[in-house]
Amino acid sequence: MISLTAADGHRLTAYRAGPQDAPRALVVAQEIFGVNRHIRSVCDRFAAEGFAVIAPALFDRVGPGIELGYEAADVAQGRELRGKIDAGLTVLDILAAAAALPRAARRGIVGYCWGGTVAWHGATRTSAFAASSGWYGGGIAAAKEEAARCPVQLHFGETDASIPMTDVAAIRAAQPGVEVHVYGGGHGFGCDERGSYVEADYALAQKRTLEFFAKHL
Repeated sequence: MISLTAADGHRLTAYRAGPQDAPRALVVAQEIFGVNRHIRSVCDRFAAEGFAVIAPALFDRVGPGIELGYEAADVAQGRELRGKIDAGLTVLDILAAAAALPRAARRGIVGYCWGGTVAWHGATRTSAFAASSGWYGGGIAAAKEEAARCPVQLHFGETDASIPMTDVAAIRAAQPGVEVHVYGGGHGFGCDERGSYVEADYALAQKRTLEFFAKHL
């Protein structure tokens, strides 16, 4: 764990992994469950592929060291915490993480759940990233008219109860230049600690994500 300082002076922790002389680097944006064991494992997988990785603790805006599980009470708490954090401040946190990545590296951002929306904001509200991949970001539809400043790839689950296919269709219509993939699973299909995990969907989405970053980073 390392410490970062955002542009507004806020200090936050972050998980760092991977070679610090890597030519490619990623900010990993968390789910609504914090930089927990799953998100750290996500970082470690990207690190094993040669990326320098930093996952900022976005919940530090509310309180330090928040890590949740995946039971119903955790979901409720995660949603409540996310609702207390302004999206503009979250952008400052991902920018602080990007600045802490190796100076010479090409930077991308990948995010999951809430972090999928954060990754979209990283593409549309900053110029810090050369590519952005968002997995089941529920807030993307509300910001679908924002212009991306880098290539974007999005992943959604067909049976996601929180992101209807009408939202995905609206995103596609508003963003014809964005790469959108839909899988058979539901929300969180890429998290192997959730009951909604679908191994085949995860494997394909991860393959596409790695290929996307190999192309653009």
